[in-house]
Amino acid sequence: MLRKSSTEESRLTVLHLVQPVEGGVARVVTDLVAAQVRAGLRPVVACPPGGGLAEGAAEAGARVWAWPAERVPGPRLAREVATAGRLVRVCAPDVIHAHSAKAGLAGRLAVRGRIPTVFQPHAWSFEALEGRAAGLAEAWERFGARWSDRILCVSESERHAGQRAGIAARWSVIHNGVDLGRFRPAPGDATRSARASLPLLADVPAGAPLAVCVGRLSRQKGQDVLLSAWRRVRVPGARLVLVGEGPRGGELRRGAPDGVLFAGAARDVRPWIHAADVLVLPSRWEGMALAPLEAMACGRPVLLSDVNGARESLPPGHLPHCLVPPEDPAALASALTALLGDAGLRAELGSAAGAHARSVFDLTRTSGAVLRLYQELVGQSRPTTRKRTER
Repeated sequence: MLRKSSTEESRLTVLHLVQPVEGGVARVVTDLVAAQVRAGLRPVVACPPGGGLAEGAAEAGARVWAWPAERVPGPRLAREVATAGRLVRVCAPDVIHAHSAKAGLAGRLAVRGRIPTVFQPHAWSFEALEGRAAGLAEAWERFGARWSDRILCVSESERHAGQRAGIAARWSVIHNGVDLGRFRPAPGDATRSARASLPLLADVPAGAPLAVCVGRLSRQKGQDVLLSAWRRVRVPGARLVLVGEGPRGGELRRGAPDGVLFAGAARDVRPWIHAADVLVLPSRWEGMALAPLEAMACGRPVLLSDVNGARESLPPGHLPHCLVPPEDPAALASALTALLGDAGLRAELGSAAGAHARSVFDLTRTSGAVLRLYQELVGQSRPTTRKRTER
């Protein structure tokens, strides 16, 4: 059994229990633990092996432990809960931060309120389901809230969705943050340089309008809606690139119209953002999507579906150009055509988006707010250390 050193004993220990190991949740957790390491905390990440999260969190300075867990509840749930409980006993954390529905389920069942627990849904599971399954998910979230010292939402609309579902909880809302040192407007002719660095775009004319969608190829992210809309886009020479992999990858590739390219998963999405004229994300549900915030921080306009967090992401005045109803290919095609066909409008929107992201979505502010939440829950008075007592 691993034991903490005397130095580790003096630092606030946070156990991040996470199921998704790719995509936005993994990037949020990686950014958060990197900030926590810099602040002097001891973050531990327990997640399924493989994928980008384990490697990224380790590089950020977190200790990483394997927690084999499937994405959805199933016959292995009891084993996943038991494993989470063993990890908690070994880690002896001051705070447990469970990310996403599956980790929230297993972590809260394993701990049952014995240790300060933060649950962060990263979009509600019941919004992804229908019928009886959605009802069961809502019922669990209402019950499981008793074992959450705080439910942490990334947007006010995500919190309101939980309240509408009857979840009675102590709530905090802390927007996702962006590492503004990494995601920033590139100097000079950024678009041309970025496109030249991406082999997939070698045969794309330099001036071709380019829309980019960054997200897991899944029902949630709505790439099927985007492909349907793309058939109606009327901009000569325009291209669409889907960046990501996921369970719908094969289906989307088989049904893709002309002008659509598939980049696969990309650990660093910045070249794709800099190459884009517009970042588009037609999600069916979200909490507050991270990729649009990163694109805005790079000075790129975004086009989003009107789901949780989207309106809160956008600068004032952007809604008519940058927001469409979810699952509406015609509206999405119309908005894409307008943005890809108007370079002046894109420049205006991109400039405002960059200023907005840098003033509202700074990762330093986000990580500081999360740390203050931890401090409140453990009742400590110093920023990163506390006098440990026998439990």
